[in-house]
Amino acid sequence: MEYNLKDKYILQLNEKEKALETRDLNIFYGEKQALFDGNLQFERYKITSLIGASGSGKSTFLRSLNRMNEGVADVKGSILYRGIDINSPKINVYEMRKYIGMVFQRPNPFSKSIYENITFALKENGIKDKEKLAEIVETSLKQAALWDEVKDDLNKSALALSGGQQQRLCIARAIAMKPDILLLDEPASALDPISTAKIEETLLELKEKYTLIIVTHNMQQASRISDYTVFFHLGNVIEYNKTKNIFTNPKIKLTEDYISGNFG
Repeated sequence: MEYNLKDKYILQLNEKEKALETRDLNIFYGEKQALFDGNLQFERYKITSLIGASGSGKSTFLRSLNRMNEGVADVKGSILYRGIDINSPKINVYEMRKYIGMVFQRPNPFSKSIYENITFALKENGIKDKEKLAEIVETSLKQAALWDEVKDDLNKSALALSGGQQQRLCIARAIAMKPDILLLDEPASALDPISTAKIEETLLELKEKYTLIIVTHNMQQASRISDYTVFFHLGNVIEYNKTKNIFTNPKIKLTEDYISGNFG
């Protein structure tokens, strides 16, 4: 079936609700364009899921939100955070990433102790006080729902943890920097169902303090945990709406066919 990719429905938010906004975002890998005119607004303290078939542009879009495509892709357009275009060449990327953290698809803990995984970046940023570090370690691990499992083994290697525990440690490591926004690229795709459920519970608790934007290939996961959902297709944002509307009453036929499993 042929679809008109100009058929779109993009929700607009009030200015005061916005945590992050992209305007006319176009992303190129060399000559190949991977994203076309991405215009999206993300609400504070909500979970927004990005869904779409493999190669639809959702991970490319997500990674651009804290400049993770730097040196890999050419990102044109504006990414507005607190009124500042963080896609500007004048921006200190490392400073910006303190505010917009990222958790990747596969757990990537450092080959250090659990404690050092969380304190490494903090120390690099000048926090040396041992009591303060211990307090941040405990708070971050509690927020990532890992504290009770590791509190007696903080000096154990992070690599000895299970995959699900490693991923929650990576979440703890990201939130130790106290970001405003947390980007997650398929954070549960490499995990078993029990670990996935724990990650989902963790994310639902985290949205009280953080704005979460998550790429997921799992539509059930998107419908379970997200407030908003964005559907990408062939590098185009086709539909962005409240999750319940996307899954029960999509505005665009292409979205309906994807949700129904007619392709993807």
